[in-house]
Order: sequence, then structure tokens, then C-alpha cells
Amino acid sequence: MGKNRVFIAISIIIIFLAGAIFFVPAKRVLQIQNRKNKKETYYVNAKNLEGFDISYTHSVNKGRVHDHYSTMNKKGLFLTSSSFVSYGAGMPELEETPGASFEIQGDTYILKNINRLVHKLTMAVGLIANHTISFYFYQKDKESQVLEYSLKDLFAPQTSITLEIKRVSLISYIKRNLK
Repeated sequence: MGKNRVFIAISIIIIFLAGAIFFVPAKRVLQIQNRKNKKETYYVNAKNLEGFDISYTHSVNKGRVHDHYSTMNKKGLFLTSSSFVSYGAGMPELEETPGASFEIQGDTYILKNINRLVHKLTMAVGLIANHTISFYFYQKDKESQVLEYSLKDLFAPQTSITLEIKRVSLISYIKRNLK
């Protein structure tokens, strides 16, 4: 009778540990989610994710804009820089961003050191904007790996989406891993 109790106790411990490994929110990810349909959710492993760019065609000046977000800080997303080819309504101004610096590299304007904390980035996938997201992964002793996706391939145009750093369970991550 003693062996059965030990077997049952060990079985319960194994089941508990397996449940904890697969169902406890422990995996740090960048979550990209449809605001209305939560089933449309994608995860990107944040372990080696340095950051990402959201790129789009500006509605006024018709040039490409590249907003760079860092994911290295545990507090959330940080908008670190924005580069663009011409000014138009809605483009960031240096005076609006304390501590930022402005550079011109060839035909590109760059606003650096923005360092704006964004807990949750909310945006709409544009019809004409051609939104893309490019992920930058750090790889020790190698060049960073870059993966790019068109947001309209992931979500229907005009879908409102959110991007944020979260912790999810391993089972959720396996089901919705983007990479």
C-alpha cells in the first residue's frame, strides 16, 4: 500500500509541474492582437528581441516613416527614434520631444533619443499606408536577424490592433507564435 501512495504522490507532483510549465504565464513575448477579435493574436518571443520598426506611408507627405521601438526595457515598449523623408502634418517636431536630437542622413530626417514609454501601442492597419513590422533579434557573435511582415497579411485592413509586452503560458506561445 505504501508504494501506491508514493506513486500517486509522484504522479500528482509531475502533473502539477507539467501544468505549471505549460499553463503559468512565464514566457515574455511581444503580443500583437486584434482589439475586437482576441482570437487574432500573434506572439513574438521577446527573449532576444531587440526591438521592432513599424513602417508606413504617411497620409499627408506620402513618404515612408519608420518608427523604431525597443523591447529591451522590462517596463514596456520605448519609441526610440523616427525616420522619414519629408515633413507633413502630424510628423514629430524636435521641440515636442525633450531630450531628442535631430539628424539628416542623405534624404532622410531622423529624430533620435525620443525615449517615450508606450505600455500599449494601439494602431489601425491602413488601407493605403502599407504598414509593415520588422523585428530585430540579437544573436550572440552573429549579425542581428531581421524578420519583416506586412500587417495586412496578418490582419484585415482597418483592423484596430495593439502591441504590448506580456507574459504568456508556454502552451499559448506555441499556438500563436508568429516566427
